[in-house]
Amino acid sequence: GVQDSQQEKIITVSGEGMVQSPDFPNRYPRSIEMVWRLVATANMRIQLTFDKRFGLEDPEDGICKYDFVEIEDLSEKTILGRWCGSQLVPPSQTSKGSQIRIRFISDEYLPSDPGFCIHYSLLPLSVSEPEQPAVLPPALQGIEELSEAVEGLRTVEEVMRYLEPERWQVDMEELYKPSWHVLGKSFIHSKKARGADLNLLRDEVRLYSCTPRNFSVSLREELKRTDVIFWPSCLLVNRCGGNCACCSHRCYDCQCVPTRVTKKYHEVLLLKHRNGGKGLQKSLTDVPLEHHEECACVCKENGGS
Repeated sequence: GVQDSQQEKIITVSGEGMVQSPDFPNRYPRSIEMVWRLVATANMRIQLTFDKRFGLEDPEDGICKYDFVEIEDLSEKTILGRWCGSQLVPPSQTSKGSQIRIRFISDEYLPSDPGFCIHYSLLPLSVSEPEQPAVLPPALQGIEELSEAVEGLRTVEEVMRYLEPERWQVDMEELYKPSWHVLGKSFIHSKKARGADLNLLRDEVRLYSCTPRNFSVSLREELKRTDVIFWPSCLLVNRCGGNCACCSHRCYDCQCVPTRVTKKYHEVLLLKHRNGGKGLQKSLTDVPLEHHEECACVCKENGGS
């Protein structure tokens, strides 16, 4: 049966059915909010499967802010997911209990098509997914275990959802509130001198010999901070590299070394256990990394003389 409770439509789930955006698979209207609460008997769970035709307004900075469909498990009071865009069809979802809420929001701009359609069905408790081994919540995990888990996540949104499933969107908003940060200086790129072909050949030798080039560094190792977790865990920096075959005929140990070094600040996500086991502190922070801007081949023979 179906009944409306203010803005929420309550659906008693006794078999298969579906909920969908208005006018699916055509463009949905602007400025609407629709909420469905699916209710099954106490010994049943609800399985949701998205139609392969899925398309809502694209996210901004990886976050579904404007048009989205959201699924909430009411028995656990957790958001199972929020989806928008049209790149990937959302995965199937199975409730932990007998109630689930689906919410669809569209703003006043850029409605898309085809919208969404979610098919629902019932699963007995015994047929539901097998029980997974108990996993400690992120706030109680050790630094290495948490670091390994976070490192495998692809976006900041996934990181925040993993850390705080119930309030990750609030954390995202707090994370990006305006704040002041020290910004590093821009890289200085030398312009090649234009001249004869021989000069160009010489420049090519310099380009592929001892020059600054991209290296990836682990932030925890580079900054010697094993008490915290950074995301991303690695960043690219400019470091001197290459060979010094044309250094000097009289030098047997010629090495590529930096002759001009600068520090550049990079904004990253920092995760740290609060004192007393009171959860995780999440903040954006600037980390200083050494960048090599100029390099030269130096003879290291006889102790660097």
